[in-house]
Order: sequence, then structure tokens, then C-alpha cells
Amino acid sequence: MTEEAVAQDDDVEADNDDLGAPTLASALEALLIVAVEPMATVTLAQATRRPVPEVEQALRDLAADYDAGERGFALREVAGGWRYYTRDSCSGIVERWVLDGQHARLTQASLETLAVVAYRQPVSRARVSAVRGVNVDGVLRTLQSRGLIEEAGIDPSSQAILYRTTPYFLERLGIASLEDLPDLAEYLPDLAELDAVIDSVSAGE
Repeated sequence: MTEEAVAQDDDVEADNDDLGAPTLASALEALLIVAVEPMATVTLAQATRRPVPEVEQALRDLAADYDAGERGFALREVAGGWRYYTRDSCSGIVERWVLDGQHARLTQASLETLAVVAYRQPVSRARVSAVRGVNVDGVLRTLQSRGLIEEAGIDPSSQAILYRTTPYFLERLGIASLEDLPDLAEYLPDLAELDAVIDSVSAGE
């Protein structure tokens, strides 16, 4: 290898070190995959510390490579920026997955958490956790995504988010109102007892 070639390799390595990624293409992919909205070419150029024309060409090359390879995603220039989108030809599999998820049966943990919310609503996450004895953050998110519960304001005393069931919950159960729920509330701890438990846990008792 000639001294000139070695020098060129050293320059490329130094450029990549400054870039913070193996290549410009990989740097752009890393940035775009975490973007929540389209990123402008100028913004990407600033982030990668590369000239705008070089970044513009790299983006178009990536988009062309994805199209040629019939990847499940595409890189599009929209609303003054670049963003990843599911390829149109793959919309069928995505739609089926979403619909299957909506119709999938709830787990035992989800059913138990939903019951607590239904009978003690509006109720905070801490109170639901106290009843079940486990962390319910993930389960509450699942129930929200399924449209079965929703936020119902803030508890004035604790500033905690309160949750309640939705009209869709009543629809799925085939009842007109919460008054039509079976009388199971007596099997759940009283809210005053839950407050005492929460306070003791917070105090480290």
C-alpha cells in the first residue's frame, strides 16, 4: 500500500471518528430511526457534520437501496424532511397484526387489573398496584392501548393520574352502565385501606 493510500485511509478513519458512526449511511439510519417526525436534510447535515449535498445524496442512495431491495420500510422525503415509513406493499401484514392484537384475549393479569379499575374507578396506578400486589404499569398501558381504560384526571391529594373504564369496555361486556356489573366490589379492599398501605410503603415501613 502506498503512502498516499495509507494517508487516505487515515483520513477516512478520522472522518468516521468525528461522525460517531461507521459510515455516513449508518449515521443517517441511526438518526432517522429514533426521529418522531421528519428530519430536514440541513438538520441531518448538522448532526453528522457533513456538507448538505453529501447528506442529500446519501439519503437518496439509501432510499433507492431500500426500494431496490424491496425492504419492509421505505425512506421518504415528506413535509420538508426525511422519515421511515412502512412500505405500501406490506400494509396487509401490518393491518392483520394490529387487528389480531385488538382481538387477542386478555391475560389473567390484565383481567385482574381491569376488574380493579372497573370496581374502584376512578383509581390511581398506586392503588391498583396495592390491590394486586405487583407493578401494573405495563398492564395499564396494554389496557389503554386496547381502548378499555382511559385517564380520568388527577387525584387532588396525590397528583396521581386516575384511570376509569371506557364506553368500549361496556360495549365489550354487553352492559349499558357500570351499575350492571356483577356485585364483586365487596371482595376488593376498601380505598381507605389502600391509602394506608400506600402510605406505609412510601414511608418504608
